[in-house]
Amino acid sequence: MINKNNITPVLTWLAFYVCTCLAAAGAIWFGGDLNANGWISPNFAPPPWVFGPVWTTLYLLIATSGYLISKSHHKLAGLALGLWCVQMTANTIWTPVFFGAFDLRGSLFIIAILWLSITAYIPIALKANKLAGYLFTPYWLWVSFAAYLNFAYLKLNAVS
Repeated sequence: MINKNNITPVLTWLAFYVCTCLAAAGAIWFGGDLNANGWISPNFAPPPWVFGPVWTTLYLLIATSGYLISKSHHKLAGLALGLWCVQMTANTIWTPVFFGAFDLRGSLFIIAILWLSITAYIPIALKANKLAGYLFTPYWLWVSFAAYLNFAYLKLNAVS
């Protein structure tokens, strides 16, 4: 017989992971060749094969961080969870704006919101659960790079 006390944490973590998978699902429909629309790529743009392993790892870290915050009884856990939701929403919206609408300005605006929400989340999460905060550090680094990359695409492909 399955003990509810043993299965509830697993189901809670799975719920957070499903949220990250839904965010990643946008890449299935909109991910593609950046050169298909004639964009000039920055010379520091990573090869396409890098994105799958990086995002798979990041989504595991994001889900685990959210799960840890959901289990925290710290007074800032609610705020941290709210910021987790904001970053997840911005993360989900960025892909169709960048790849689907080919809107470099709009995607730069969204990734700025994403970056700010991650930046705000980390110190708050660190107070509620240290590991939860630390798990977002690679994500913050990657989104910082992605924001710079988005900006570079905008500059190289500016439409007058």
